[in-house]
Amino acid sequence: MEKAKVYFTREITPENVVKLYEALGKNLPGKVAVKVHSGEKGNQNYLHPEFMKPMVEHVKGTIVECNTAYEGERNITEKHQKLMEMHGWSKFFDVDIMDAEGDDKVLEIPNGKVIKENYVGKNIEHYDSMLVLSHFKGHPMGGYGGALKQLSIGCGSSAGKSWIHSAGKTKDQTLLWENIAKQDQFLEAMADSASSVVNYFRGKYCLY
Repeated sequence: MEKAKVYFTREITPENVVKLYEALGKNLPGKVAVKVHSGEKGNQNYLHPEFMKPMVEHVKGTIVECNTAYEGERNITEKHQKLMEMHGWSKFFDVDIMDAEGDDKVLEIPNGKVIKENYVGKNIEHYDSMLVLSHFKGHPMGGYGGALKQLSIGCGSSAGKSWIHSAGKTKDQTLLWENIAKQDQFLEAMADSASSVVNYFRGKYCLY
């Protein structure tokens, strides 16, 4: 298997983010979903929209997110939309909470080690390609989160997040904490779910 090329910059600026994308020689086709972490209320540890504006505009993307599986300001669409406005995402970009309504889209994982299907926001069907913009963050089960977490937990619907965290035992948020998976199983379920999103876009994605 060919080794992946990884590009770095010594100066982290909005302009250099675009230059790194151009260095890849990648052209994301059609309607582009830009997966970000919208940021928890009161927490500044996320990529702010002002910083990512040149990159999102470069690909003419739509900001996409999914609701969480835990209580807070992002577990219900109405609250999540208000938070997106508060954090400035809606000011600069079109925003799509992909699991806002309707049934989830099920992505099959025939070779999955822990889970054989992944539940993602159905609005993923509206996009031809995906740009993942990640920031490093600590996670009690996942270690350091990045692109893998954005593809797996990030694209999962509320039910899908419960499914991954329980390693395929439940999609019910109210039953999640009594069915929480052991760390290794959770990490493997994350890898399984991330692979399903990668396969869905068939090479038409770019990871930051």
